[in-house]
Amino acid sequence: MNLDDLADLAEQYRAIDANVEREVRVCMAASCQSSGAAPVMDALLAGLGDSKPACKVKGVGCMGLCSAGPLVSIADRDASLEESTLYRDVTADDAADIIASLDGPPVERLRCPTDQPFFARQQKIVLENAGIIDPDSFKGYVAVGGYSALIRALSEMTPADVLREVTDSGLRGRGGGGYPTGLKWSTVAKMPATQKYVICNADEGDPGAFMDRAILESDPHRVLEGMAIAAYAIGANKAYVYVRAEYPLAVERLQTAIRKAKRSGFLGNKIGDTQFSLEVEIRLGAGAFVCGEETALMASIEGLRGQPRPRPPYPAESGLWGYPTLINNVETFANITPILREGGDWFASIGTERSNGTKVFALAGTITNTGLIEVPMGTSLRDIIEVIGGGIPGGKAFKAVQTGGPSGGCIPAQHLDIAVDYDSLKTLGTMMGSGGMIVMDETSSMVDVARYFMEFCMTESCGKCIPCRAGTQQMHSILDRLAKSQATRAELALLEELCEVVQATSLCGLGQTAPNPVLSTMRYFRNEYEAKLGDA
Repeated sequence: MNLDDLADLAEQYRAIDANVEREVRVCMAASCQSSGAAPVMDALLAGLGDSKPACKVKGVGCMGLCSAGPLVSIADRDASLEESTLYRDVTADDAADIIASLDGPPVERLRCPTDQPFFARQQKIVLENAGIIDPDSFKGYVAVGGYSALIRALSEMTPADVLREVTDSGLRGRGGGGYPTGLKWSTVAKMPATQKYVICNADEGDPGAFMDRAILESDPHRVLEGMAIAAYAIGANKAYVYVRAEYPLAVERLQTAIRKAKRSGFLGNKIGDTQFSLEVEIRLGAGAFVCGEETALMASIEGLRGQPRPRPPYPAESGLWGYPTLINNVETFANITPILREGGDWFASIGTERSNGTKVFALAGTITNTGLIEVPMGTSLRDIIEVIGGGIPGGKAFKAVQTGGPSGGCIPAQHLDIAVDYDSLKTLGTMMGSGGMIVMDETSSMVDVARYFMEFCMTESCGKCIPCRAGTQQMHSILDRLAKSQATRAELALLEELCEVVQATSLCGLGQTAPNPVLSTMRYFRNEYEAKLGDA
């Protein structure tokens, strides 16, 4: 198969709905389903029936504004979310009014403006299909250009050409570490082993983070296509998606996507009638946060206890079952298709000099617009929280935002104008992480925040190394005493010392970064710690 053949196939799939002029799109991502999207979908299907053949009701992925779900958009065929009429907080009882509006004015009481900053200030690359295509439809993905990047790579590019484009893009790993993706791929490609593996890390365990889950629920073929391109570039023929079992909808849609892609010749043997083959399997994680660490993840895939191992050797040299292994997260793989489609230089032109492209963030906590956004790297925290996020509800003042989950730190109001990129956040004692942002207002106790994240790390520690196993317990004990105003000044000094020891001596990233929420809150809100001392 060449690009012309795929273009003909895409045209055939588009012709299936040639008579459809307007689409009634119902968000069927997990957030909207939990708010009652399924009954809304049923009511719209039953109400529309065959009465309007030029209109079609279909389920789509995440539309972003999760706090307003269930969401329904009325759009011309192929129109973007911003070009549609969007309705929020829809119930099954609203179906009749929405159907009637197809031939008349919009239902104003349900209207959600799409020209508001939440939508208008985003730049969608990873999420370009979310809220538009049916995630369960292979034909729908191909119809919007899906798998064209893979076929182009297989038919017109060498593995070295693919590596060059990814390297030129400046893409850095979106899982939190920010390691240059092209360099990682090139390292694995240079390994002489005949057997290599690709792993997609979908073990998203940060509290308040739901970026990878939403991407898998909205556009699973996009992730599979990125994995297949990566496998071709490094010389792998086997891939795994490691996803936590708590994401049943994402797992279901992944299974459907793998089955349909394989049946259509885009996975399996001799993809696109070439000599390249790739088998993709799903491995379910049991919810252990430490399995987000790549060596623990590989141990889990191998059927062993999910515990990290010392590095080197790194996975690129000796990974899964001792073979060279490439590990990237969901969002990283979802960026590959547009990079090959538009070129590495195009991607590098977005964002900042050292942090290229866009980043998907999950906004949670005390913020008006809870949901999923995608913005260029370098966008300021103030723009994300006050403009796109809509600020703090209820007239309360902003106090801090936690970035990077348990591995990150809290950023206070005086630093809201900082650019959100890998390097800038490190100067504040935090990190970007996978993209979770938990916003806190003036009522939040920063000692309680630190205690919460420390309890999380303590519970999730695998116990393999003493600094993490014992250190997180001791730090949590002191934080608990502080929260109850029972700790002494000597214990506060001990807490700081423990943070340094655990940070410097733990085996893996979980322990090494566990002190970050404590250190950052002590740095910016030390007065709250001092006020809690029992001997103050």
